[in-house]
Amino acid sequence: MNAADAPGRERGQTLRRRLAYTLLLGYALLMFVPFAWTVITSFKTLPDATRLTVIPDPITLGAWEYTLSRLDPSVVVLFANSVFIAAAVTVTNVAFGSLAGYAFARLRFPGRDALFLIVLATLMIPDQLRVVPVYILFSSVGLTVGAGQYVAVIFVTAVSATSIFLLRQYFLTIPRELEEAARIDGAGFFTTFWRVMLPLATPALAAVTILAFQGAWNGLFWPAVFLSPDSDHWTLPLGLTLFRLTGGQGTNWPPLMATVVIATIPILLLYIVFQRYFVEGIAAAGVKG
Repeated sequence: MNAADAPGRERGQTLRRRLAYTLLLGYALLMFVPFAWTVITSFKTLPDATRLTVIPDPITLGAWEYTLSRLDPSVVVLFANSVFIAAAVTVTNVAFGSLAGYAFARLRFPGRDALFLIVLATLMIPDQLRVVPVYILFSSVGLTVGAGQYVAVIFVTAVSATSIFLLRQYFLTIPRELEEAARIDGAGFFTTFWRVMLPLATPALAAVTILAFQGAWNGLFWPAVFLSPDSDHWTLPLGLTLFRLTGGQGTNWPPLMATVVIATIPILLLYIVFQRYFVEGIAAAGVKG
């Protein structure tokens, strides 16, 4: 290869890199537009919210005052219920998903691969298809009334096939020599998992944490099934149904957008904290199958 071709090749690579960054930046800005529009609308009046204006006219905090003080149940109750359910679902997904993922990745037992395929096959079963047997089962043990409603929502989403899959794939990328060294030192399966494998799986655990929390935080179907009879148990997604005009003529957009902003903040903060681990965990999970 002629040395004179090197500068030309470098310029071509630079141009492609700049084009890629420009396209990614444009896509990021496009994805930011709905959130920016949500924030802007939360400072508008209802008539102004129906017009395509960037600057509210007039700028008002009426929607935020309505959201924070006039909802029944209050936004504090909705937020607390969502935090409780999302945190519980996240903990169970991380705990059970890591145990199952380690077992499918490292332990040898009859039918392991077939069982793992069955677990993955559950991804193709929609929640709506199993709602009747699940509801009948939980109703028979008293989990459809009172505090049992929380247990039902948490239990039905306690662990997902996605969490098991991501963690199993990540455990497969960890060298077996580390396990063998722990075994030589006398560590059993659980000790090896707890003291060696789990600390090394931090990126995958962060990815599962974000996905599980986001799924539970935004979840509407199962909370609507189990929590709808008692409004004091509602989560934020259920609470968004409160925003109707008098007479049911339409949606009260500014308070709705204010509540959406409140509901978005925890997910945004969670991703900011764990974004580096999230990207690393998702990337590593697809390396080995």
